[in-house]
Amino acid sequence: MKIFQGLEELEQFVFPVVTIGTFDGLHFGHKKILNRLKEIAKKYGGETVVITFYPHPRMVLFPDDNDIKLLSSQEEKIMLLEKFGIDNLIIIPFSKEFSRLTSLDFVRNILVNKIGTKKLVIGYDHHFGKNREGSFEHLLEFGPVYGFDVEEIPEQDIDEVAVSSSKIRNSLLEGNVELANTFLERKYSIIGTVVKGDQVGRTLGYPTANINIAFPHKLIPAFGVYLVEVIVAEKKYFGALNIGVRPTLNNKKPQIEVYIFEFDQEIYGKEVEVLCIKKIRNEQKFSSLEELKNQIQLDVLIMKNIINENNFSL
Repeated sequence: MKIFQGLEELEQFVFPVVTIGTFDGLHFGHKKILNRLKEIAKKYGGETVVITFYPHPRMVLFPDDNDIKLLSSQEEKIMLLEKFGIDNLIIIPFSKEFSRLTSLDFVRNILVNKIGTKKLVIGYDHHFGKNREGSFEHLLEFGPVYGFDVEEIPEQDIDEVAVSSSKIRNSLLEGNVELANTFLERKYSIIGTVVKGDQVGRTLGYPTANINIAFPHKLIPAFGVYLVEVIVAEKKYFGALNIGVRPTLNNKKPQIEVYIFEFDQEIYGKEVEVLCIKKIRNEQKFSSLEELKNQIQLDVLIMKNIINENNFSL
């Protein structure tokens, strides 16, 4: 996949088939759009072109909103789009000045003059341009004038629930990672670097890797204990993930730590990826470290039973 940071050094694309969006999380609905993009490009011998924005528009338009949480960092989004087989990714720097670009100027200056769009595929109820004034109806008007066709992908449902990034976020905030995974068609991923903690888990016989997330806006699932997969140096393991403040230890700062099954390596400073499978229980306070140790032992047993009952494999 070719990545273009901005619009200044674009190549001349062959019959560009284009879509626009933030594509946060690259969920089921996004994939419907991208699959259609690939179908059209294959039919006409063209190239797929995805236009996205960085920073996320909400961060620029609402800079004081510290509660913005996203399903994927820019690096994760790039990785997901590349895995999906997109030919070209154009990342437009989003600014307040750019947000004032009218829908007509966006179409004429970017889609037509810069990219040479032949086919434009957009999602249901897509809006763009200044004050989100541009719509599918506008594009239908602009298309014949500027020589491109427009196609809208209808709203997609799973079990009668419309797929959207906000529904996935809500599922994760409720700890329902299984529903989020259904929408995403993959396991929700958390990527971070292993840092030193207080090593209490080691004294209990369950050493954990404390994970530092570099992307401050990454959405972290609800506090609790989860069955997960952990990828370390391209190798997969099962593990028990704890998200929370560890009330038994009277901590106040939220932490993310994972106990990796059948694993005994020094991984401080290394990047790991955690893939969420199922929430086992809520976080709770225990009367002693011994009681906490017994609960961890039970949690691990429950998780291994789930793995065996469902024939999960790595």
